[in-house]
Amino acid sequence: MRILKSTMSWLDDRTGLITSMGSIMRHPVPPGSAWFYVFGSATLLAFLVQVATGIALAFMYVPSSGEAYQSLQFISNDTTIGRVVRGMHNWGASAMIALVFIHMVQVYLFAAYKYPREMNWLTGVVLLACTVVMGFTGQVVRWDQTAVWSIIVAAEQVGRVPLIGTSLAHFVIGGETIGGATLSRMFAYHVFIIPGLIFIFIGFHLYLVLRDGISEPPEIGKPVDPKTYRDTYEEMLKQKGVPFWPDAAWRDVVFGCSVIVAILLLAIIVGPPELGKPPDPSNLDALPVPDWYFVFYFALFALMPPELESYLMVGGPLVLGILLISLPFISNRGERSPLRRPWAFAVVVFAIMAISALWAIGISSPWSPHFDAKPLTAEVIGVTSGYIYEGGQLFNDKGCLYCHAISGHGGQRGPDLTDVGSRLSSNELTWRIMNGGLNMPAFGGILTSDELSKLVAFLHSRRKP
Repeated sequence: MRILKSTMSWLDDRTGLITSMGSIMRHPVPPGSAWFYVFGSATLLAFLVQVATGIALAFMYVPSSGEAYQSLQFISNDTTIGRVVRGMHNWGASAMIALVFIHMVQVYLFAAYKYPREMNWLTGVVLLACTVVMGFTGQVVRWDQTAVWSIIVAAEQVGRVPLIGTSLAHFVIGGETIGGATLSRMFAYHVFIIPGLIFIFIGFHLYLVLRDGISEPPEIGKPVDPKTYRDTYEEMLKQKGVPFWPDAAWRDVVFGCSVIVAILLLAIIVGPPELGKPPDPSNLDALPVPDWYFVFYFALFALMPPELESYLMVGGPLVLGILLISLPFISNRGERSPLRRPWAFAVVVFAIMAISALWAIGISSPWSPHFDAKPLTAEVIGVTSGYIYEGGQLFNDKGCLYCHAISGHGGQRGPDLTDVGSRLSSNELTWRIMNGGLNMPAFGGILTSDELSKLVAFLHSRRKP
């Protein structure tokens, strides 16, 4: 102990770190800073988990389009704890994104973005954007089929920007087509650029928290007045403030440790996400589904009307960003209590309901072809021989059931054809099959005359009881 104390004393005398850290840990915070205030520190811990596991993965991950997929397979299947490390990195990303959103919602509901903490909010918005980009680039460096289609969707989105869209798309994918340069660029973003920005803005964010103090719990009838707030806040800290450590920090420690334990248990029990098929941009039968935190966005893109796609793809994120950035400037004073700001509750509830609904739809992906749909059985077809039966087999063989359902069998992308024979005549069915439709390819050059007749006979037999 004597040697340890001597070492610590020498280190503090030369650097002042211990004294500074002690001063920071003992700085006063408002009373009543309860469990609502733990999400910011937990987000930081989740980020540190990402840094630690990311460094470990980087020792064996090969950022090459020809070897990235195989290196992840090797990490997951052939190394001692590679599966656990990949699992922690995956679940840590999920935890970080969930926690940063919860933290932003809590700050918004408590109106902690008001004077004098406008810059705290703005740095938080930047950190939110960086976290989302980290999640996206992390999905891309997995370099499976979903990763390829994710970058295609991203390039399509930025490509809609007027005037500079093409240049932005080339910048995203690293050239004219997706390839090795794309992966190298995403790896650089994921490992160097975005983490560097996060470290910078976390440092600035923490500095602002120490400078301006933690916002006190909102109370009804105590509006923020920029002319008197700082003096009132300092007086409150002198009279009622408690030291951050241990009076308030123990909650951060308990919750943060719980988050880390949960990440570790999920990594051990559930493991990392399974890799999809190897990347192949020419495979049009792919069914890419992004990580859970992007599923609602995936669903929004799929559901938006074609004529509004360009406006929503470009304008939606732009409007949202402007609203988040302008919030502390258009409302930096007045009531903070959420009970006096019912519209704040309404915004949060609407956002949660909209995202949840889109997420539920995105998980089922009704607009996507059902490539693993089971073939129609003789029981569903209704006969065991003849034109109708052979037409039912063609319905299976030509992939019609990927998009159309009959008696509950098949996909949901196209109309249900259970009773199509009661709606369309044989001539109408022939015309539709030959010429296709809005999202349906034309089969005129694919089917022989005999196959077309059999398929029409089968579909025309599908009638209401």
